[in-house]
Amino acid sequence: MKLLELDLQYFAGEKTEKATPKKRNDARKKGQVAKSQDLNTAIAILGIFFFFSIASPFLLENILVIFQRSFREYMELAVTEESIFMVFNETLFQTAKIIGPIMLVALVVGVVANYLQIGFLFSTETIQPKLEKIDPIKGFKRIFSMRSIIEFLKSILKIIIVSMITFFVLWNRIDEILVLSQKSIGSALLTLVDLTIQMGLYAGGALLFLALLDYLYQKYDFEKNIRMSKQDIKDEYKNMEGDPLIKGKIKQKQREMSMSRMMQEVPNADVIITNPTHYAIALKYDETKFDAPYVVAKGVDFIAQKIKYVAKENDVIMVENRPLARSLYSQTEIGDTIPEDLFKAVAEILAYVYRTKNMVK
Repeated sequence: MKLLELDLQYFAGEKTEKATPKKRNDARKKGQVAKSQDLNTAIAILGIFFFFSIASPFLLENILVIFQRSFREYMELAVTEESIFMVFNETLFQTAKIIGPIMLVALVVGVVANYLQIGFLFSTETIQPKLEKIDPIKGFKRIFSMRSIIEFLKSILKIIIVSMITFFVLWNRIDEILVLSQKSIGSALLTLVDLTIQMGLYAGGALLFLALLDYLYQKYDFEKNIRMSKQDIKDEYKNMEGDPLIKGKIKQKQREMSMSRMMQEVPNADVIITNPTHYAIALKYDETKFDAPYVVAKGVDFIAQKIKYVAKENDVIMVENRPLARSLYSQTEIGDTIPEDLFKAVAEILAYVYRTKNMVK
């Protein structure tokens, strides 16, 4: 018997269940999400080299401007404080025109790639100082953990693939490379730029494929790490049930759902008994359900006004009877048949309602 109890406790503590929405939300607040950094890098590489393929004439033009001024205009200037300041400003401006767009593209692509993976997330949990981060024993375990081995193998694979792609691109265009020395500087530079962009795009595409596989692995690993045991789920449910705020929200939601269902029944009522300002009780007689009329909706003050509004919109007859309205409200609940002592009063009203409907027809 004791062995059986121990087995049950073991299985209850084994993390085999999917994480609850609360557990996922708590993990997200701590910055723990399924994310592949390789995917961000691959998309950034593709974005930057795609930008190079479009904007290469503009970038080359600005690079040539820097060289032309360096070897033509700046060499003839006298070395003074003003000339040095001018050269520095102009060179800085031309360099910013080259590097600025590249950095902007990298920033935008990085933000978009990150947003596509995890959406908007801001958490300071991961940057908070923790003593365990400088614990040498835990650091040693992290270095030689399975995750570290996988990351190392991924790095080796990426190096091999990028190297192979670079080799094949260069091999396919070996004829152009061999005649570079016979071309002008401008033509040779254009060929080198074209080669670089082609290698970058091909390598980025291959890295993107690997990154998608890595993202699937990161998602699987994340789901595995946030799994819960049956006992964890029970404890979480108990804690949530004990939270007054959660209880209040549950009750409020239940009231809203009950109110919605009640209001849906008002158009089917035969008559609305009113106070007329404070009470409203909707009655219906269906001989296939009950032998007596029953209450389909009731309310006071705001709810009463809501019932009367819905009744008016659906042409349900309203009858003012203050004593009867108070009695029905205090003695019945929704779904209850009316008390025997009120049969006569309700019957007279229903007879009046049926006569009125027949006259209208």
